[in-house]
Amino acid sequence: MTTPSPETDDELLMRMRHGDEQAFVSLYRRRQGAIYRFAMHMSGSAQAAEDVTQEVFLALIREDCGFDPERGSLSAYLFGIARKLVLRQLERGRSDVPLDSSGEEVPRMELAAGDNPLVDLTRKETLETLRRAVLALPRRYREVVVLCDLEELDYADAAVTLGCPIGTVRSRLHRARALLLEKLSLERSGRPGTAALGSWKPLRSLI
Repeated sequence: MTTPSPETDDELLMRMRHGDEQAFVSLYRRRQGAIYRFAMHMSGSAQAAEDVTQEVFLALIREDCGFDPERGSLSAYLFGIARKLVLRQLERGRSDVPLDSSGEEVPRMELAAGDNPLVDLTRKETLETLRRAVLALPRRYREVVVLCDLEELDYADAAVTLGCPIGTVRSRLHRARALLLEKLSLERSGRPGTAALGSWKPLRSLI
């Protein structure tokens, strides 16, 4: 007996538009974590990320939400709303706060460390270093790194989210990786017994 394929985002959205509350719950559970992480990395504020995530899904349930599948995926559309909301908050100065270092977990960014407390501590320290380095990037480089390297959006969807050509996404990502590598290398070179990074590696390998 074959297992039925999971419903696509568009299928869930169609069911949601016809009043199926469970479809909205499924879509929320599928996409909420990524939207929260994006807002968190862009703003540095857990509260701002929560507010943005809530507003994104409130916008989605409106009949005139404006999603057009011909222009890109639903995921790109949701990131686009989140981006606008984050930029609005940054302009208002609400999110100009130090990056939350309370140890709050961010899904998919942190890998299980097993029962080894030293490994667990090292991973958490590396995660905090990465968060600080990403937040220190200029906004236009920060957003493309978060979208393409942390959330693994393809270039086409990232271009839809950012409202720019794919070539611009590629060039910004190249520059962003160089800046991030420089920041991470400086951070690590200052730690005893830790070698500086010599070339770009996928962000997940740094965690």
